[in-house]
Amino acid sequence: LPKVAFAVAVRGGFAADPADRPGITELLTKTIDQGTTSRTAKQISQELQAAGGDLSAESSKDFMQVSTAVLSSKVNVGLTILSDILQNASFPDAEVALAKRNLADSLRERESQPSFLAARVMGKVLFGEHPYHVTAPTQESIAASTAADLRNTYALRVRPEQAVLVAVGDFDNDTMLGLAKTQFGGWRPPGGAALPSTPRPTLPPQHAVFVVVRPGSVQTTLQLGTLGPMRSDPDFEAAEVANAIYGGTFSSRLVSNIREDKGYTYSPGASLRTYRQAGVLITRADVRNEVTAASLNEITYELNRLATTTPSDEELTKAKRFLVGTEAISLQARSAVAAELAKIWVDGLPPDEIGIYSQRIAATPTAEVDAAARKYFPAWRSAIVAVGEEKVVRDALAPFGLPIQTMP
Repeated sequence: LPKVAFAVAVRGGFAADPADRPGITELLTKTIDQGTTSRTAKQISQELQAAGGDLSAESSKDFMQVSTAVLSSKVNVGLTILSDILQNASFPDAEVALAKRNLADSLRERESQPSFLAARVMGKVLFGEHPYHVTAPTQESIAASTAADLRNTYALRVRPEQAVLVAVGDFDNDTMLGLAKTQFGGWRPPGGAALPSTPRPTLPPQHAVFVVVRPGSVQTTLQLGTLGPMRSDPDFEAAEVANAIYGGTFSSRLVSNIREDKGYTYSPGASLRTYRQAGVLITRADVRNEVTAASLNEITYELNRLATTTPSDEELTKAKRFLVGTEAISLQARSAVAAELAKIWVDGLPPDEIGIYSQRIAATPTAEVDAAARKYFPAWRSAIVAVGEEKVVRDALAPFGLPIQTMP
């Protein structure tokens, strides 16, 4: 059936959370659809279901996103509900109390996962007191947050000058513009200043080991992290290609080394994550306790090998094909295209960026990949987070001669 996907991105994610309410953005997205001044949560759900869709809301460092996909014949219903939620969300006390309990339970489950613990500490290590250090709520911030807090945060952030509406699907452009103006044309910003912009972090992380104690663990979760390029930087695509060669694909050097050749881990990998004001390069591997040191040694070797030697033509070709193919597959759904266009707007880039990324990847010369590898991938630039049995980690990593600090 022909459908239309809508995505509304609103600037102000975790990076905009108050210092005493870290992660309140996540609670906001869990409750923004739980009632408006004219509709209950049940009515919102029923009306969207009748239009062939449902609603989702997600949080991230720079923004929150509210999205839905409805039948092309019911686009006005979808826009009406979105408009109501974005202008009149009421955050009923009972719904907020339930959402707080559910979010606290979800957070406890996440806190039992070593990968979550590593990511939370990596955020603090990479960004210090910079707003990007927040990766999730805390139990304390969830408990302290009230419906009044959510209403105040909503009023401060959910404003027309801080939002973009994206529509993707089967529709007449002029008709859609008219419907959007009807639903959103009267939306006016409230009094008060808009959110300040997030500064760009500039300090590199300390090249040291940060231990997260997990008593009785039979494996060590390793994460290495450093600052990388933003999507708007001229060497972004070159860094993407370099990362694909290093650890971003199943046939990458890192995977071939510590998974296929040595069997230290089942699913190592590396990724380049971008935000509006920062890029982050992350290497991850869950390894058996007895190969903790050997695994870090090989990760360090592969980072430095990439930074000091030119990849082969075959490696470059495979990496580019993987990135171009993955992009094409990821954007097959209307909702994925809408979400990508919304994030591009948040990142301050023009919408045609969605169509030229693959072209830039394919055209990236070897010399630029080499330059990005030298700039971003030397092992000395990375902080190391290790989650596991403290004595095992300290004994294993002591020979590297790096400072080792146990995190609270």
